[in-house]
Parts: sequence; C-alpha cells; structure tokens
Amino acid sequence: MKLLLENFRFVFPEQNIDEIFSLFIINGKISEIIKQENNLIEIRKQSDKIILGDENQICAPGFFDMHVHLRYPGQTHKEDLHTGAMSAMNGGFTGVVCMPNTSPCIDNSIVIQDILTKSKDLKIEVLTSAAITKGRKGIELSDMNSNFDAGAILFTDDGDPVHNPNIMAKAFQYSQYYDLILSQHCEETELSSGFGMNECELSFKLGLKGYPAVAEEIILNRDILLSKYYGKRRYHAQHLSTKGAIKLIEYSKNENLRVSSEVAPHHFSLTHDNLINYDSNFKMNPPLRSQDDVDYIIEGIKNGTIDCIATDHAPHTTIEKNQTFMNTPNGIIGLETSIGVSLDTLYHKNDVKLNRIIEMMSINPRKLLNLDTVKLEIDQIANFTLIDLKKEWVVNIDLFQSKSKNSPYNGNKLKGKPIYTIYKDNLVECQL
Repeated sequence: MKLLLENFRFVFPEQNIDEIFSLFIINGKISEIIKQENNLIEIRKQSDKIILGDENQICAPGFFDMHVHLRYPGQTHKEDLHTGAMSAMNGGFTGVVCMPNTSPCIDNSIVIQDILTKSKDLKIEVLTSAAITKGRKGIELSDMNSNFDAGAILFTDDGDPVHNPNIMAKAFQYSQYYDLILSQHCEETELSSGFGMNECELSFKLGLKGYPAVAEEIILNRDILLSKYYGKRRYHAQHLSTKGAIKLIEYSKNENLRVSSEVAPHHFSLTHDNLINYDSNFKMNPPLRSQDDVDYIIEGIKNGTIDCIATDHAPHTTIEKNQTFMNTPNGIIGLETSIGVSLDTLYHKNDVKLNRIIEMMSINPRKLLNLDTVKLEIDQIANFTLIDLKKEWVVNIDLFQSKSKNSPYNGNKLKGKPIYTIYKDNLVECQL
C-alpha cells in the first residue's frame, strides 16, 4: 500500500520534532518526508490512500500499553488475542504487553512461545510478560532466565503481589544475570483482603470493606529497599494509585535507583466518590482513591516522577459484572478509552504537555522494556498513532472491539480522540 499522510502535525519528542509536513509510506516503510508543497503533486498521483490532516491532527509514534490482560490462554470468553488486538487498534495502540494471570499461567516457555506464535499475524505488536513465581503462587521462582530466552520481556505475578519478602529478595538476586525487570502489583493483602473500595469515610457509609492506601505503600516501600539492597536492580511498580506511593517513587528517583512506575487513566480521572451507587464498573484493584490522590498523581505526571500510562485492561463478562457488588470481579477495560481519557483529563483540563503524554504512552514503555523506540526516518517501519486533539466524542461501548463491555466511561463526553493506527502495512481506522 502507498499511503500519504498530508499536512499532519508530527510530534516526536525523542527527536525534538513538532511541525506540520507530509509523509509518504510505501509497503509499511517511510519512503519520503515531504516539507515542500510542490513535491506533493506527483506523490498524490502515486498514492493508494490519502489522509488529510491539520494543526489539530497529530501523528505520534505508535502508542504502546505495557499492561493489558488478553485472557489467553484459558479465559477467552472474556477476551482473546484477536479481540484484544482489535480493541487495542481501535483505541489507538500499536503494541501491548499481556499479563500472566491466565489459565494456565504464563510461567513457562511453552505458553510464551504459543502466545508469540499466535500473535505473529495480528496487525499490532503483541508481547508477553511471564510470572515471577510458578503458577503465581508466590512459593517458588519460575525459571525467569529460560522464559526471557523464550521471549518474555517483563516479569510479574500481576493480579497478586509476591507477598513473601524472601521470595522477592531471591527474585532480585536471580534477575541480575540477564538484568531482568521485575514488576509488582503492590498490595499488602493482610490489610486489603475482602475489600470493596478505598478505605475512607464513604466506604464506612456504604458498608464496604476498605482497602487502605498504606497497603499499597508497604509493599512498594519494601520492594524499593530490596531493589536498592541487591544492587539497584530494575523494578517497575504497576498501576499506582496513592499519593504516598508517588512520594516513594520520588524518593527512588532522588536516590538514582532503577525504579519506574505506571498509572492507569482511571486513577487520574475518577475518585472513590464514583462508587456512591455501587456500580461495579467502578470496582477495581487497586481501587479508586481520593481527589487528593488524583491531584498528586497528575502532579507526578507533570513533573516526570511517573514514567508510563498503562490501561490495566481487564475484561470481564456482563454476567460477572452484574452480580451483587462484593461478588463482582475487580477490573475494567481501558484500551478503547485510554487515549481519550488521557487527552481530556491531562491535556485539556490539567495543562499536561502533549509531549509528556506521548512520552508516557509511547516512548517510555518501549525504553523500559529495551524495545526500539519509533523513529521518523527514511526506511524506518511505519508505526504511528494518529490523533485528533480537539475532536469531541461520546464513549459508546457498543462500538468497542473488546469482547467485554465493563467500562466506567460509557456515555462520557471526551475531548481528544484516536483516529487511525498504522503498523507496518496495516492501516486501521478507529471506530469509536
């Protein structure tokens, strides 16, 4: 396919590019970067497809989500590799990393290679993490070096923490040979067990067991100290939600530790007040927190404390989410709302720079995982997310490509929208 992106605003922070010009892509590779209008006449004639842009139409390096649940293997009634990839593309992503809390667990080379083989023909890049412990039981380390050789790029027991400090210490020691990155779901389950929402005045009013903020911070603090003690090992904190957790990341940065973190859009756009009507689409782990936590997360995004935005895309069936509140599973889908919520909340309402959002949703995740970042250069593989910065739209779950519809944003009006993804020779229009 010969594709012309005409008069788009190209924003590539890593290369200090922010200007309007045109791009000609042939068979999935950048052929020409066109800055003179008179050079476009002949290229228009050659093009199979032309997409017209303007100062509000952004072409950015393809967005990458390093934390999604694609439910393969074993839970494909909720999501599978194909529908997960379709959901990601529809939401503006060209790459994802799937989490290991599947059935069977992603903790060995056979499952890893199965996922990577089945993902080869998808229209985005699908990579996988693997569990730190066998079966995610927290008792015995998995063979992380072997799983790294098989293709796993991140190690986590996500869905549960590695609760035993001795096991986590051994994981840090084991990780040094390949300089592996260990990633943690930070939750002291002795404090949070049986929770329904954030521990606060509203949780008492609603009669729901609370998950105190300190339960997240205890595990995070322990792991930071272990990472430091065992030689500044690489560590990534997942879906942080509290002011105290962000302060711990600040400490790590000041100490020059190799500690990174992510936050999810729901933790900087929603609060525990959204649970007033017991709507299970607002029930997740970690739970929605206070406005004070939200404000501090946004400040951590602005000042560079937080490295990445990731969705924690967690599909569940309508039947599961329609049970009584405490019986419903935690988690929401996020791939098809992440860019819209991030642009609306951060860019339009809180003055977060566009460059910063692109860094957190494209550049930083790839850097943390030792993947090549996307470059705007001749002969480079096309890997782009196209965005309309000012497009206003209403979230409609009926337009989602995910098998599941458990979104708290249905019916919300957002400003800023993904419009296309381009990955290699695949052009996908976002139908939202």
